Amino acid sequence: MSEARAAELAALLEDWLEADLTFHKVEGLARELAGLSREDCDFILGWIKRIATTHLELGWQFGRRAPKLLASMGRRQMEAWAVFACDTYDRVGLRPALQAVEQVENFADKQLELTAGVLFEDVAGVLGNFVRGLSGRKLAIVQGEAVHTDTDKIYLPAVIARLPDMDDNFRLAKAMVALLWAQTRFGTFRVDLIEACAAFPHPSRALAQLNALETLRLSACIERELPGLHRDMERLKTALGDVLPPAWQRFARRLGEPDASIEDSLRLLGDAYQLPDFAAWCFQGELRPDAVAGAFIARRDKEKARLRVKLAELLEEQSRHQPQSDTADAAQPPAFEAEVDDSDGRLELELTLDGAPVAPPEDVRQLLTSVWLDFGEIPHDYLVPAGDGEYDASLLGEQPVDPDAVWQGTYHEQGALFYPEWDMGRQHYRKNWCVMREKEVAPVFDDFARATLDKHAGLVKHLHRAFEAMRDENRLLKRQPYGDDVDIDALVEAMADARDGSEMSDRLFVRLHRAERNIAVAFMVDMSGSTRGWINEAEREALILLCEALERLGDRYAIYGFSGTTRKRCELYRIKTFEESYGDVVKARISGIRAQEYTRMGFAIRHLTDLLKKVEARTRVLVTLSDGRPDDYFDGYRGQYGIEDTRMALLEARRAGVHPFCVTIDREARDYLPHMYGAARYVILDDVAELPFKVSDIYRRITR
Repeated sequence: MSEARAAELAALLEDWLEADLTFHKVEGLARELAGLSREDCDFILGWIKRIATTHLELGWQFGRRAPKLLASMGRRQMEAWAVFACDTYDRVGLRPALQAVEQVENFADKQLELTAGVLFEDVAGVLGNFVRGLSGRKLAIVQGEAVHTDTDKIYLPAVIARLPDMDDNFRLAKAMVALLWAQTRFGTFRVDLIEACAAFPHPSRALAQLNALETLRLSACIERELPGLHRDMERLKTALGDVLPPAWQRFARRLGEPDASIEDSLRLLGDAYQLPDFAAWCFQGELRPDAVAGAFIARRDKEKARLRVKLAELLEEQSRHQPQSDTADAAQPPAFEAEVDDSDGRLELELTLDGAPVAPPEDVRQLLTSVWLDFGEIPHDYLVPAGDGEYDASLLGEQPVDPDAVWQGTYHEQGALFYPEWDMGRQHYRKNWCVMREKEVAPVFDDFARATLDKHAGLVKHLHRAFEAMRDENRLLKRQPYGDDVDIDALVEAMADARDGSEMSDRLFVRLHRAERNIAVAFMVDMSGSTRGWINEAEREALILLCEALERLGDRYAIYGFSGTTRKRCELYRIKTFEESYGDVVKARISGIRAQEYTRMGFAIRHLTDLLKKVEARTRVLVTLSDGRPDDYFDGYRGQYGIEDTRMALLEARRAGVHPFCVTIDREARDYLPHMYGAARYVILDDVAELPFKVSDIYRRITR
């Protein structure tokens, strides 16, 4: 072992672990590391350095144990152990994180879970999209201790690791979701399961046997609906040794018939109760009728109120288009009827008004579907349009949490969204790190918009012409079989062909092709404290001019501001959503834009990327208007950490098909913007007052 090598390592450890402040004696660890191979030594050193950026004590405790554990754990598990300790620190603090480091043996016992298991946060989004694509009620995917559904949500555990292969564990999670969806879709909860099992000596055992019967029935439903997934489910059962006991085969035959229902499972429950306990299959969750009852009670009155109010709106709309005849019986109100066809496994819903078919909007269709799933029919009283003032507005939906109220008294995270953040030191994400709330800019109804248009009247005309030109950009297509004019070049070639006896082409015309625009743009406006004053005014003027021009162009666009203080208070301000029209309220919100706190950017980019992904458009663009680099209040975000997190958020946006662009007045931006955005994805203005004069050129550049 080289003493020089040990001394070199000790110097590095003293620097990374700040030994002059923490008083850690690093010489012994340095000698241990020097005795390892170069590759193993560099591996452990790298992780000590990463973990120390999270907490010095955590890095020291990891380093003390790492040399002895590397041989038994292997690098992949060591990495998982390190990330687990850092994630624990992020979630619950230093003491539990140190316990996670100290109890490494417990961690080693979970090797399969940590190396091949799938994490809830990694698969929840994919599985959420999967279940939304299935027929029936929209179900949220949330984390819970046990696999079950309450008919509003599907609960999955934090980790699924029954199999040695990660892809198979993902398939297992998907199979769990499919079976729970099938419980809501094919009527498992249309009867009172608690009452049905109460007559047995051991109701909980009866419920477990009923769950097994329903698993047989619903597996057959999935085989008819999703044959590819059913084949995966059969392979998973084989891999984990799940078998159907011989005594249960007659149940499987009956419950596998297309007309089988929950009533058939209940009729067979008496016989099944006499058999030994059914060993649950790998994708089989629990039946929790108490949770289902609670969700149904919470949903029932609200859905009835919403549906009747929506039908009243639909009736009013129909009346405007089809006025009631003089001979109509005014005493007999119009009647809605609904029919649901479930014969081929697909829910086909038909709504009629006085016998005439009516095309229900999507929200009405979803409500009707949800009611049918609960009852197996649409009760008549649900189809009676609501009268004026019949319902309290509180019955019509969840009341949003006031984003400012959470800061009164003890802080809590109710109603917030959570976003990860890239930690450049540990080279991993901090999961659910940023606590984000959407707020609405308080509108200011003044003459700001009119004054801006008057102030820049000449520029407004120029912008209108420029944006109308973009809208009307045409492309000349030559050698067409038909068109607006003769293609002289093609005609000359055709005549030459005719003279030498060749076949003459009929593609002799030119045609103007108007390019079809299919663009969605989100503008992300810096509302940090540094924009206070004339920068804020110039931003607001630029937004007014931009909106006026975009209205001529017809592109879909949204405007959001961003600011906040630390990761616990990340705030996004709604100014204009994609669905809103540009009117007096939006103008008033633009007028109401005021400088707030700091410039934490990663969460805002991630949230607006998610919003853009939901918009059906060929081209999606995210434009940031900012006066400086990412920054926040003394929590480590300032400097290179914030730049790297923002860069990672922009890379995520590009991977999602979103094109980011930045407009800034920071004269030092050339030091960091090329690293974050790329060489051609930003523009630096010498004076923010130039922004209103540059909007058309900038917009043409980013949407061409």
